[in-house]
Parts: sequence; structure tokens; C-alpha cells
Amino acid sequence: MSSTSSDPVTVALDDDIAALRAGLTSWSHLTLGQRARLLERVRVSVVACAQEWAEQAALMKGLDDRHPLRGEEWLSGPYAVIVALDAYARTLAELSAGRSPLGALTLGTAPGGRVTVPAFPATPADALLLSGFTAEVWLRPGVTAQDARTTAGLGQRHPSDSGGVGLVLGAGNVTAIPVLDVLYELVAGNRVAILKLNPTMDTLAPTFRRALAPLIAAGFVRVVTGDGTVGAALTGHAGIDHVHITGSQATFDAIVWGIGDEASRRRRDDDPAMPKPITAELGGVSPVIVVPGEWTTADLRFQAEHVVTMRLQNAGHNCIAGQVVVISRDWAQRGAFLSELRSAYLGAPQRPTWYPHAPERVARAAADSPVAETYDGGGERVLMVIDAESDASALETTEYFAPILGVINLPGTGQQFLDNAVAYANERLTGTLGANLLIDPATRTGLGSGFDEAIAALRYGAIAINAWTGFNFLLANGTWGAYPGGTLEDVGSGIGIVHNALLLDGVERTVVQGPFRPFPRSVGTMTDPAERTVLPKPPWFVTARTGAEVSEGFTRYQMTGNVAGLARTLALALRA
Repeated sequence: MSSTSSDPVTVALDDDIAALRAGLTSWSHLTLGQRARLLERVRVSVVACAQEWAEQAALMKGLDDRHPLRGEEWLSGPYAVIVALDAYARTLAELSAGRSPLGALTLGTAPGGRVTVPAFPATPADALLLSGFTAEVWLRPGVTAQDARTTAGLGQRHPSDSGGVGLVLGAGNVTAIPVLDVLYELVAGNRVAILKLNPTMDTLAPTFRRALAPLIAAGFVRVVTGDGTVGAALTGHAGIDHVHITGSQATFDAIVWGIGDEASRRRRDDDPAMPKPITAELGGVSPVIVVPGEWTTADLRFQAEHVVTMRLQNAGHNCIAGQVVVISRDWAQRGAFLSELRSAYLGAPQRPTWYPHAPERVARAAADSPVAETYDGGGERVLMVIDAESDASALETTEYFAPILGVINLPGTGQQFLDNAVAYANERLTGTLGANLLIDPATRTGLGSGFDEAIAALRYGAIAINAWTGFNFLLANGTWGAYPGGTLEDVGSGIGIVHNALLLDGVERTVVQGPFRPFPRSVGTMTDPAERTVLPKPPWFVTARTGAEVSEGFTRYQMTGNVAGLARTLALALRA
């Protein structure tokens, strides 16, 4: 299974994969209870290096220890990994006791006879820290509640049946992603794994090795760095049984089909260059559908800041960043909303556009669009409000992965607008990873079942109603991945899912719902169960004045359970 090369890098990779193949035997002999305890040890090591992790990630992205957005790196790094480890350990404990991970859950239904599985809140801490937010996993039509209960567990239902050695080609933008993808290989796929970091993450390699130390010491995980030649050596290595990538469609196609004339020939002959099983999360162009209603001035401002957060969190370098705002040209408050959107876009804290080649993409978009509005003086942010006569194809089909936001106008109000927006998102926008939708409680009530049917018609793997799909990403029991249907020939936003700590089979999507108004403005609508929240402006808002402190505080509470520290964090949250 090893190569014959004497190149030191190749020899080192051979040694790593040989060690993992030896570790397979140990992994297959661990009981489910032992696996749960091993993940608890990993949790301890993650907690031990959480501060180092968050601080190094912030510095990597140009955020010093006083920057108001440094808290992003707590939530999208150690926080996400800790909640996932806790959730996987709970699932393994249930399976070890002979119970389904869904045994204590009440399953529901969604349009089309779909079965739904509650995913959030999963713990009392969830309900306290993020009150008003809920999530459920929708299973594919035809999957019954009994099917869901009996199949939950995936690779851990038969733990001695090894899934082999997996390769994780890690993302370069969000620090939790590589670690979460390794955990999913281990638990869902029952595979040991080698993690190849994206070069943007190389400075974090020592931190990741410390965080995963119990798995590395046992021979279940290896972490390597290097350029594309290392990735190519790994994807082609005979000792790799499965590949998972978080990245771009271009990279996926190059791995599977090759490049240039070779790729064309292989596609024509249905002869992949890499025939191994592969799963992928590849991003896309995410819509933010704004359903017209009667909004207060505070509503307009809050939701404008919400949209700006969807675009500017992590400087826009997110596969799930909102890119196309879809609004009604017939909405009486359209002008007022756009005014608030421009103000929030301009007023959000400045930060580096740090991801490789992103500044060039911003400059090209500003130069190529006749309606581009630039912000920050140097053109670091672009807003494009596109009218019916302008060509929107670049905005609709290019995942900019940069601070570029567009606005599209569609006709209609009420159900007509919503149906138009759903059809537009499904048919015109590239990708099926995530869609966001903003709607006030009165308008939603007025639409009745038509609203639910519209949500069911949206072909996206993550949907957020009065929330951002970045929240979906943070959910351990939720699922993360494209809407089903991607193939090697037409991969779209990807194939398969990750996270999924309940280890569900037959998944279609995860739907998150949040409150339209934050506390204390939510008090007036608390008779609506969907609006009951005591959470003020969420800490992940780029406009949250105390977001850095609250994000760190939330993570530290998740780490330690310290109630006194939580009280201080909640007090800060009220000042957001």
C-alpha cells in the first residue's frame, strides 16, 4: 500500500498511513463506551488549548486582541468542536446502552410526509444561552419514524466493521471545520483519518495536534501539512479508502477527473482519475430572502445588520455567507430597508480581507459592475443593487468568497413574492448549501400553510428562518451539507453530510428557526412560541458591541460550566 518513492515527504506520508492502518485494529476493538470516553479525553485536550486556538486564529486573520470581531474565532473554533464532542459522546453512550440515539426524542412531521428530528436545543444550556432558536433535521420523503430510530448510528451500529483510512482535505477558512470533519470520519464512517491542512491553517497545526492528542497517540489520527502535491499524493495513495474535502468545486473536479484534456476525456469515458468514494462540501451562492411586511424602524435596522453579518462575518470568507439579498420591488418599505442596509454595511467594523486572492476578486467585482458601490475607502466591500435591466448572472453564479453583497428585486408581495423568491433561488443561484429567510411574525401567520410549503420547496441542505445558516453550522445534532442530488459528474455544493451527531441516515436538510425580534423587543410578540426569547442581539452579529466578550464567555461556559462566569457573560450580552 505504500509508494516506492524515496522522496522524504512521500516516505513520511507512507509512514503516517501505515500507522493509521495499524491503528484500525485497535479502533475496531474499542467498545462504544470506550469510544465515548476517548472523546471525553479529546474534549479535555481541546479545552486546554482553546484560548491558544482562538487567539492564534484571530491573529492569522489580522484581528488583534482588542479587535471587536475576535470573538468569531471562539465560536467558529473551540466552541463548535466542544459541543460536537459532547454530542457524539452522548450518542455513543446511548448506543452502548442498546438504545437508539433518538429514543428520548419526539419526532415530528413536515410537508410532504417528511419525518423531522429535533436537533436544537439539545441541552438545558442550549435553551438558556440561545433561547428562541430551534432546529430540526428533515429526513427524505419515504423515510419513516421507525426507519429513523432503527438506522440512527451509522458506522457505530457495527463498530467492529472497519471503514478503513479516511483522508480529510481541510478547509482553509474556518478553524473548526478540519477537526469536525475528522470527528465525522471517525464516528459516522468508522474510519481512522489523516488530516491534510489547507496551507492557510498551517500555523495552527501544532494546536490541532495538541487538541487531537488522545486520538493521535492511539494511532487513530494524523495531521499533515503541505501544498497541493501533498494532497495529490494522498488522494492517489493506495492506503486511503475514502476522501472528504471542504473546498471548491474546481478542486473537487481536479481530484476526481483531473485537469485539461485529460479531464474531458475521463468525463466522456466515465473514467474518474480517483475512483475512491468521496464526500464533499463545496459552498455556493446563498440567498437571503426578505419577505415584505410591516416592519418598525427598529426591525429594519436589526434585520439589515443581520444581513450584513451574513455577508461580513469572517470577512465574507464563508461557504455559507449570504450573497444575494432577494427583496420585493413592490414592498412599501424597500427604500427604507436598503437605506438601513447601506448604513450597516458601511458601519460594520473594518477588518482585513485576508483569504488568498479575495482582494483581487473584490477589485474585479467593483470594476466589472456598473452599479457597484464600494465601502471602506479602498473598495474592501462592494454592494450591488441590481435592477431589472442589469445583468445579474455573475452575482448569481459566482461564489465570491469575499465581502461582495448583491440585491435582487422581484415582483409581488405575500405568497406571490415568496413563491417567486423560492423559484428564483432554486433555478438561478449556483449551489444548494444554504438559504436564509427573514419574515415578521404577522406576515408568517397570514401566509399559513403556504409558508411551510415554500420552505419545503427550497432545495437547500441548510435553511435558516429569521436566523443565519452560520447558526446551522454550529449545531452538533444538525446536519451540514448540500441538498441531496450531487454527483461526481455534477457535484454542485457537494455530496454527503457532516456534523450529524445523532448519526441519522436518510437526511434531506436541517431547518433552523430564530426569533424575528431580539429581547427586549421580543416581549410584545412572546405569545407566538416562535418569538419567545430573552436573547438580545446575538454575539455573532458584526455590530454587537460586546460580541467578542460574549462569544468567549459562551465558549468558556461550555468548557467549564462555571455559573458565575455565565452571569457576567449574560450581563455583557444585554449591552450588545
